[in-house]
Amino acid sequence: MSDYQISAIGHIQSPYKQKFAIPRQPRLVPEAKAKLIFAKEFNREEFVRGLDEFSHIWLLFRFHETADKGYSAMVRPPRLGGNERKGVFATRATFRPNAIGMSAVKLEGIEYINGQLALLLAGIDLLDGTPIVDIKPYLPYSDSLPDASAGFADTRPETQMSVEFSQQALEFINKQSHYPELQAFISNVLKQDPRPAYKKQKQGVQSYGMNLYEYNITWQVTDSHHLVTHIELS
Repeated sequence: MSDYQISAIGHIQSPYKQKFAIPRQPRLVPEAKAKLIFAKEFNREEFVRGLDEFSHIWLLFRFHETADKGYSAMVRPPRLGGNERKGVFATRATFRPNAIGMSAVKLEGIEYINGQLALLLAGIDLLDGTPIVDIKPYLPYSDSLPDASAGFADTRPETQMSVEFSQQALEFINKQSHYPELQAFISNVLKQDPRPAYKKQKQGVQSYGMNLYEYNITWQVTDSHHLVTHIELS
């Protein structure tokens, strides 16, 4: 078996500062905006000339936070409640032999400011700092397969979760001006119900916290209802 060395062409600046609460797939939270910052060797506009003609792109990346933890032949997909095992190659689990992932995301623009090339992205599902190893344009005529079947993940994940904001949380959101879609962003993240599968079966009030952008966000879950209790700067 041959070994190959792959160098990152850039990294992601993402609102997701921790693995917890990242959507299971791309584009489930369209308000999730990010930038792909190109590494020095690839920081030239020639590399992306013509890319702005495409609405979506494929990102190939490395699961950098779990890559050193090895891989498993069998994993427990969250879509199956963590109760059933599937072969790792039948899933999109992070614990893979080469720790490579892929996401189809929206390309909202290309910027070149003060000598730094960046792609403006939306609908991402990537952790802040994720190394990007390749970019390819998304081709609808080839990449979209309406008649394809997807096994145990054949439908978009949906929950019946509702989201409410406390007075403090609403006041904080309304006072900040950096992220106009912050309330919708938080709501859509929580509607994906990021809790571990085993927690979803528990009764009573559960409390959680997550980091989005530079904010600490705490919330409580009761049955199928989220209450965002507090938001503050990290």
